Amino acid sequence: MFEFALACIFLIITPGPGVLSVAGVGSGFGFKAGSTYLWGLCAGNLMVAMAVISGLAATVFAIPYIRETLLVLSVAYMVYLAAKVAFAGSKIGFIEATEAPRFRDGIALQAINPKAYVANTVLFTGFSFLPDQLAGEVTIKLLLWTMIWIPIHFAWLLVGISIRRMNLAETTQRAINIFMALSMLVVVGLAIANQ
Repeated sequence: MFEFALACIFLIITPGPGVLSVAGVGSGFGFKAGSTYLWGLCAGNLMVAMAVISGLAATVFAIPYIRETLLVLSVAYMVYLAAKVAFAGSKIGFIEATEAPRFRDGIALQAINPKAYVANTVLFTGFSFLPDQLAGEVTIKLLLWTMIWIPIHFAWLLVGISIRRMNLAETTQRAINIFMALSMLVVVGLAIANQ
């Protein structure tokens, strides 16, 4: 069980679309919007975990055209979300984000987040510690995963909020938002390259 918890920490803390986007939303829009979005990510992550545990994700991804369609949707949505973060508070450009991502946006991101499927697959198909009690093991894993997932994501949200509170010059804040958005896209690019 200790190995499972350690794997959770390392899989969650490493930058992926979820943590980077929640930091970006915190930086661009503050705590209230960031926490609403974060709870959407949490709900979406639990849905992904259930899809992995039930075998639904493996069945769906086994069909090539569905996998490719979901990949295209994932990239398109990540570009959209990255644009919202990059242009939050910006005075230039024609994509200025006036509305923060919401709860449903967090769910939508996790539904198409390649890292969420990979992390959940690794965690729920590996690290067996109750081989004779599958339901008990899955329940414990879900509880541990969520108990680790939530504080780490709130920590990333606070990083974003701290950047916002530094009262940086508008150009510096814009540069940070653009950096976070580009980081999200790099992570997605790496996930695509390793398909």
